[in-house]
Amino acid sequence: MTRRRLKHILLKEWQLLFTDLNSALIVTLLPLLIVGQLMLYVWLGVSFGSESALASPLFQAALARLRQAFPPLAALTGQEQFRVLLLSQFNFFLLLIPTMIAVSTTAFSIVEEKVSGSLEALLATPVRTWELLLGKALAGLLPALVVTWLCAGVFLLIVAAMGWWFLASFVVTVPWFLSLFLLTPAVALLSFILGVIGSSRARDAKSAQNMALFIILPVFALIAAQVIGLVWFTPLLTVLLALVIGLIDYLCLRLAVRLFRRESILQWR
Repeated sequence: MTRRRLKHILLKEWQLLFTDLNSALIVTLLPLLIVGQLMLYVWLGVSFGSESALASPLFQAALARLRQAFPPLAALTGQEQFRVLLLSQFNFFLLLIPTMIAVSTTAFSIVEEKVSGSLEALLATPVRTWELLLGKALAGLLPALVVTWLCAGVFLLIVAAMGWWFLASFVVTVPWFLSLFLLTPAVALLSFILGVIGSSRARDAKSAQNMALFIILPVFALIAAQVIGLVWFTPLLTVLLALVIGLIDYLCLRLAVRLFRRESILQWR
């Protein structure tokens, strides 16, 4: 029964998501813009900022950690090492894709139903509160993950088209795959759960977006920590981080169920 109710919520949410032009563009076009913008920044950084960056103590510390992780990297030129350092951040930039989709779509899911009055009809069904919240989170999560993984393939195609494929072995590593298939789903689920919670508590869409925005700052912190050499995410660290965020996902969902009883949700209108 739970599977059937979740399936019903998913189909309903997907119908609304992909029949609305703005939401469909956010899911499809926004990720490609993020990938294109990132690759433009990498190209500009390598072309015009590599010399000054290589002289910076911060980047030198990051490159030292990178050479420690990949000893063959020492055979490359300084500019190529700097290029690898920038490309290695892409797995964390990918985390921005589901997060931005969550901020732009899921934050509107419940608050719009409260305003339109359709939420009462949904709550009149046997659907449980945790099924409602999880179903709405998964409705955005699953398309966002598929698009994120497709963007990872687009990234590799762009790297090859720019003649940087010989650097791929330093970028597409075990932590890269662990981040893509463990860390990204965990962060994405947290983004959508926070988006649903914010949408449930808010009285307008703008307020609902603010809670989901909180997840973006830690993503940038992860990127900054690795770029300046503060930490380098090994396979073990990546798995541990994914497990910690997975635990936070579970706790957030339980908290949401305790906070958002059917009577309380109806009173927020």
